[in-house]
Amino acid sequence: MTAVDERPAAPPPEPPEPRRTPPARRVRGDGRAAWALLAPNLLLIVLFLLGPLVWAFLMAFQDKRSFGPGRWSGLDNLQRLLGDDVFWRAVLNTAIFTVATVPVGVLLGLGLALLMDKALPGRGLFRTVVYLPIVVSTLVVSLIGLLLFDESVGIINGLLRDLGLGEVAWQSDGALAMASVVVMTLWSRTGFSMVVYIAALQDVDPQTVEAARVDGAGRWAVVRHVVVPQLRPTTFFLVVINLIWSFQVFDVVYVMTNGGPGYSTTMVVTYAYDEGFGPARNFGYGATVGIVLFVLTAAVTLLQLRRNARQED
Repeated sequence: MTAVDERPAAPPPEPPEPRRTPPARRVRGDGRAAWALLAPNLLLIVLFLLGPLVWAFLMAFQDKRSFGPGRWSGLDNLQRLLGDDVFWRAVLNTAIFTVATVPVGVLLGLGLALLMDKALPGRGLFRTVVYLPIVVSTLVVSLIGLLLFDESVGIINGLLRDLGLGEVAWQSDGALAMASVVVMTLWSRTGFSMVVYIAALQDVDPQTVEAARVDGAGRWAVVRHVVVPQLRPTTFFLVVINLIWSFQVFDVVYVMTNGGPGYSTTMVVTYAYDEGFGPARNFGYGATVGIVLFVLTAAVTLLQLRRNARQED
């Protein structure tokens, strides 16, 4: 009879522990990968944003009228700016244009979004038509505006002539010229606000809306007291974006009115362009106007950020 070996079997060998990378080396490796991914965008920002901004700031302190070296003039450009009636008229025009386009554009976008959020026939086609001006170039939108509002060969005046009505002085009257620029700007921006609001409406809590309706709230009360408060971050985003766009308006004004009649539609950006690249070729003074516009835009944006932060608190 064979004896049975009752000794316990040897445990299987444990697998070797994986080689661990030291935390410091792993962090350094992740940092290098992050910088490698960010490098192309950072290069573009430095070349096309920070670089020109610094260059413009330096030119603001120079008497520079050519692409060669300029002469340092200290605060002469700023002193001229403070006493420049055309500049202050451009600031006033920019403020009027901003007040006329930002609230109306945001409200129109909200109204269209509330309308297009429902199941309506042809909803997709209507969304496309409203959003189309955002897709095409602003230069194309400006040329369409010129085709519509031109005093001599414009479509609107042509229709008025065919109806036996008097022509409208779209380019000769300052208020009408500003109105035509505002109309084309609203047409080109409302679609963007509408699409952003449509996306935000998908996050509105339907249970809250249904509870308000059960409590007897009407459609307008639901929109005002339930939907709109939940869209506050989206509204803040659109207001800031439209403010920046209004301060930087150029194409529509330059193509449709060229700042006229007189200086009725001259904006800060168009005035800076005329001073820097017009007949005077005063790059230093044009850069000064641009720097002031940059400071104004940054100040208004920061005020909006602080106001939104207080409301959130």
